[in-house]
Amino acid sequence: MTKSENLVKRTLFTPLLTKRMLLGGAIALAMVGFFVITAGHGDPSWGTYWRVKPLLLTPFLGAIVGLFFDLSQPLRDIKGWLGKVFLILSLIGFFIGLWMSMILGLAGTMWN
Repeated sequence: MTKSENLVKRTLFTPLLTKRMLLGGAIALAMVGFFVITAGHGDPSWGTYWRVKPLLLTPFLGAIVGLFFDLSQPLRDIKGWLGKVFLILSLIGFFIGLWMSMILGLAGTMWN
């Protein structure tokens, strides 16, 4: 007889997907907002509306980082020390992804 735990259907996304994407976008918006607000008028060579690109692109990429954090949930659900290793790796990847979204959002303006 087959155990019932082998027959559980797993979904690709968890019910927390929306919250994780909103959290990633909100953290990215807060980070880029701090840099954009403290920049003052900026360099005249950046153009008049230079703030639009970082304020739109960085939160979008932060939400994508939240999506990838959600996709790694089955790895974090593994019991034992291996699940904890994947949790630490997922958190490190989350923060590296947020940092890369800052770089891409500020490229061409504050990040040369």
